[in-house]
Amino acid sequence: MDTRRLRTLRAVADHRTVTAAAAALHLTPSAVSQQLVALEHEVGHRLLDRDGRGVRLTSVGRILLDHANEIFAQLERAGADIAAYTAGTAGEVKVASFATAIGLVVAPAVGVLRDKEPGIRVRVLDAEGDQSLTMVLDGAVDAAVAVEYRGAPAEDDRRLSRIPLYSEPFDLVLPRGHRLSGGGVTVADLSGETWIGPYPGNPCHDVIALACEHAGFTPEFAHSSDDFSAVVALAAAGSGVAMVPRLALRGTDLSGVVIRPVPGPERRVFTAVRRGAERHPLLAPLLDALRHTATALDRTSSP
Repeated sequence: MDTRRLRTLRAVADHRTVTAAAAALHLTPSAVSQQLVALEHEVGHRLLDRDGRGVRLTSVGRILLDHANEIFAQLERAGADIAAYTAGTAGEVKVASFATAIGLVVAPAVGVLRDKEPGIRVRVLDAEGDQSLTMVLDGAVDAAVAVEYRGAPAEDDRRLSRIPLYSEPFDLVLPRGHRLSGGGVTVADLSGETWIGPYPGNPCHDVIALACEHAGFTPEFAHSSDDFSAVVALAAAGSGVAMVPRLALRGTDLSGVVIRPVPGPERRVFTAVRRGAERHPLLAPLLDALRHTATALDRTSSP
């Protein structure tokens, strides 16, 4: 089987439509469709069924995709071993990360690499956690720093190798003078409040919404921003309450708000590469540097 056609099958499975898969692969939809038809002829079975406006894999398609994931992981390992054999210690790696982690772990890791591995150039792209994992799978970047969320690939996903970096609690951000600003607060105490928070799709939005669901209510988000400094400013203006990852509050003007710890929700951050690529001589030092800078973080004290 042609591995390019297997890669096309995986892209369609990931993106759920031929059009989106074509955009990720930088192909036309007709070219993607032709490759899928050719693959079905090679296999001798139908691989896709229509599902509303999208497509879904047939049983045979899922079997083939499982094998394709193993094939791609082995190809990544082969590339890593060849690069190691040729002492490939110079080149560029691309990392996609959300903004807070860029400041906390990615930028310090780049500094570490500059001293230890001057031949490795790191290109950093700002992307939310849900976007960065797709970018890794599509081959647009080599590594992602991402956040656990409800739609994230599972830890045993055979397409990715994941390395935990750090976890941090969420802190409650209240306007000064708020009825809850004087003492201990639980998520359940926030039922009926007006909320400020990230847009739906942002992994932090999922964490907040899930914590509220577990507490027995659905939060009403009246104001939305993926910029936590903007979220804090809105809370200071009395526009509502918010929950913000603790490390994201550092360096933010907190003069108009009260910060209270709230038990329960956490932001769990990890780095991910395509399975098999973790041994590549350009990626292995980067992963080590990310682990090193994450270990040095102080996540215990509120800002």
